[in-house]
Amino acid sequence: MQLASMLHGKVIAVPETRQLDVLAGLLERRGATVRRCPLVRIKDTPDRGPVMRWLSHFIARPPRLIVLYTGEGLTRLLRFADDAGLREKFVEALGHVHILSRGPKPAKVLRQISLRPTSRAEPATTEGVIQALDSIDIGSTRVAVQLYGSDPNVRLMQYLGSRSAKVDCVAPYIYADESDKDDVRDLICKLYAGLIDMIAFTSKTQVERLIIVANESGLESQLSDGLRDVSIATVGPVVRDFLEERGYKVAVSPSERHFLKPLVQAIVDAADAGYGRDA
Repeated sequence: MQLASMLHGKVIAVPETRQLDVLAGLLERRGATVRRCPLVRIKDTPDRGPVMRWLSHFIARPPRLIVLYTGEGLTRLLRFADDAGLREKFVEALGHVHILSRGPKPAKVLRQISLRPTSRAEPATTEGVIQALDSIDIGSTRVAVQLYGSDPNVRLMQYLGSRSAKVDCVAPYIYADESDKDDVRDLICKLYAGLIDMIAFTSKTQVERLIIVANESGLESQLSDGLRDVSIATVGPVVRDFLEERGYKVAVSPSERHFLKPLVQAIVDAADAGYGRDA
């Protein structure tokens, strides 16, 4: 089968923002019609003070262990450190602590600064992080946590509290709205009307924005019906679990590598197997 015919005739909604053109291009080169609707964007936290204090404390008194939730978070911490002339000291401090990476993305950023994670959480979820921590002696020492956006991660905090750890959290970025609400409502209506074959989520924040706009616009039932009828693809286990916990069936999700190319390959494989409304 030629590349351009793999997804011919399939309409795929893409709520991605940061790598929207990359993901859309990968799908379009395989014949898909892509409905672009970036739902959220990532930006530096507007309150730099807590991040700078966290960096200074980390450098002065490195913790026993740091949990890195996202490559985006580590990238922005390095940028904050750069701005303050602290990058070299921050990297040096990182090299002296146990680094637990939630999945491969923080590990990829670590390689760029010649470091490697001491351990990885598999699956790349909070439960996977907790399972990894179970085998690490953290005692009552300090544990640093780079959060997923500004999510306080109550489950992880409760677990660390049960281990008597002193937790030091940092949230270097936030999620902000991207598409106009009218565009989001239009996406919901297209899902409900059956005009989209698949929607490919790359973060749970995208799903949260859809739900918020639907609730504000009186479109809760249309979104619920639309997501139950459309084929859903997810890049990894966090957004997959978030959807399944709410009763939505995820048809496509890479089993191991949670990046855009494996996601597209999984979509192609699913198309070969006959996903979609006309299957």
